[in-house]
Amino acid sequence: MGAKTGLLVYADGDVGGILRAAPAPDRDATAALLDRLYPGWSVQEDKPSTLGDGCYPPYGTTYATSLPGLDIVCDQRVMLGEPSRLPARLVEAGAGRRLVLHAMHSVVDWLAFAVWEDGRLVRSLSLSPDNGVIENIGEPFPFEAPYWAGEHPVPHDPVWTEEPYPLPFHPLDLGEDALRGLLGFVLEGEVRPDDADPHEVELLGFRLTDPSDPDEVARHKAEIAEAVSRMGPPRRFTYGADGSLIEITAEGPGDQR
Repeated sequence: MGAKTGLLVYADGDVGGILRAAPAPDRDATAALLDRLYPGWSVQEDKPSTLGDGCYPPYGTTYATSLPGLDIVCDQRVMLGEPSRLPARLVEAGAGRRLVLHAMHSVVDWLAFAVWEDGRLVRSLSLSPDNGVIENIGEPFPFEAPYWAGEHPVPHDPVWTEEPYPLPFHPLDLGEDALRGLLGFVLEGEVRPDDADPHEVELLGFRLTDPSDPDEVARHKAEIAEAVSRMGPPRRFTYGADGSLIEITAEGPGDQR
């Protein structure tokens, strides 16, 4: 699995039903939405995308659409380890509506989602195998029940690790069911007949700059570059005849004796 998301969704009703209709974005309404959510920020138009491709935009890029009964914002800035700490202005913008935050990152098997009803947090969950359960607030939703009941364990693969998976389920598996349960679509896995197609949902593209921190995006990119520079060279592996992992070197696969 390789899905990543950084989503905020404000809804008045059935999200999936609106997405299945796949209406085109309202440019004026979308610009007004960004003005409400990011007051005083510099907003520049960028290339458009779709919900399927743009739900995890490059840092500093925001994809958004404003539709009757539904507003969607895709932005890495909402990928919070503790969703309950979502900035107050973003929560307050959901007054009278349901607000859904969905964030996951396949590289570290991290998932976070949260739901506010009329500005009141009713559920927040954040977890990853490295950090365990980071936040767990409110009653689980019905789609969570099989996971907490142990019905979706992660098979132990001794080829990759001697230790069993440290969580009772894979966060990305739950993340897909959370997408379907809360937003009416999935990114990976089995597609059901009543699922919306996120690749049919158009989003407008923007570059947002916080006037109080104009160097934010450049600083973020520099931090990523520094982290990458500290990493060792990538290692590649293949399977041997007995199923064991063998490292591929410049000379070819390692000794398979």
